[in-house]
Amino acid sequence: MVNARLLAGAVVALAVACGGGASTSRAQVVVPRAVAGSNLDLQGVCPATVVVQMNWYPQAEHAGLYRLLGASPAVDASQKRVSAELVASGRDTGVKLEVRSGGPAIGFQQVSAQLYLDPSITLGVVATDEAVQNAKDHPTLQVMAPMDLNPQVILWSPAKHPDWKSIVDIGHSSATVLYYGGATYMEYLVGAGVLKRSQVDGSYDGTPSRFVASGGTVAQQGYATNEPYLYSHELPAWNKPIEFQLVHDTGYPIYPDAFAIRSADRTRLAPCLRKLVPILQQSTADYVRDPGPTNRAIVGMVHDLNAAQDYTLARATYAADEMKKLAIISNGSNRTLGDFDMARVQKTIDVAGPIFARAGKPVPNVLRPEDVATNEFIDPSVGLPG
Repeated sequence: MVNARLLAGAVVALAVACGGGASTSRAQVVVPRAVAGSNLDLQGVCPATVVVQMNWYPQAEHAGLYRLLGASPAVDASQKRVSAELVASGRDTGVKLEVRSGGPAIGFQQVSAQLYLDPSITLGVVATDEAVQNAKDHPTLQVMAPMDLNPQVILWSPAKHPDWKSIVDIGHSSATVLYYGGATYMEYLVGAGVLKRSQVDGSYDGTPSRFVASGGTVAQQGYATNEPYLYSHELPAWNKPIEFQLVHDTGYPIYPDAFAIRSADRTRLAPCLRKLVPILQQSTADYVRDPGPTNRAIVGMVHDLNAAQDYTLARATYAADEMKKLAIISNGSNRTLGDFDMARVQKTIDVAGPIFARAGKPVPNVLRPEDVATNEFIDPSVGLPG
């Protein structure tokens, strides 16, 4: 840990939020500033406010980022944004962090498009297949992957389908599979012969209504970190066990929700990223070791943001446990958290590129893994123990 100058003592003040739909007041703890020029000092190398565009509301999957918000974040419910001093390893880095919600908050548009609509955004969360899809018109570069595996799943009722053990088994049936229309992974599953075109239904609206109404006869997309617990414990109309398989296990190896920049900003942001990316790595590792405080903060943020959906502490706790159990957050094939396996990136290009070409959105003729992701800013010494 980098040594830092200690203040005379912790100063506790009341942070009175005002204007812009901000939240109610909270006690604010003023933390010591990082030593000038140290690895935790971002002042002068990063933007005064590091703006991160997310693809949904706060959730445990992104807790490594939210963990960096200072103790008393201001919540702007009208703009669906949360901001505070960026605090890393107990030190004020000298810049602010603003996290903007996505999904409904930005009209469900892709984060890569939002990056090009708003130059004030520093980082956005972009999956590898989205980066490939927009490599020609809105090129982005992934710089750190908080999750090593995609938590996307196809789920089903084990009581209704006791013979299903995998997505392949679903494909051997005639059961309907509900998903959000336009999802690239579904085009992969159909093209690879895992599922049949005749059985997939892109009218899923994000609610459990059709799954419940069917009595569990249909299968449905979801996330290993959310729906299995929600359906089994927080959905009175169902409240029965759910089984699932990760889409990753079928051979679709994207990195989900990786922090990405506009490709043209690489040189300009490099001094910032050399310090910020290891901070994001360490914060994610620290969250895995002690998820409780950040989970509680995230649940509070979702409430204060007046988000479209609620988020319970029990579900956040389940997500943290499941990410560790399934190695969704892990060191991957080495001892480093957050880096990219370029062979996996190449496979995503090989798999997703033809899908986009068939859809009338061809990728560049020559697209290399290093055009989509980089380990340049990764600190290889930061990882989970064991």
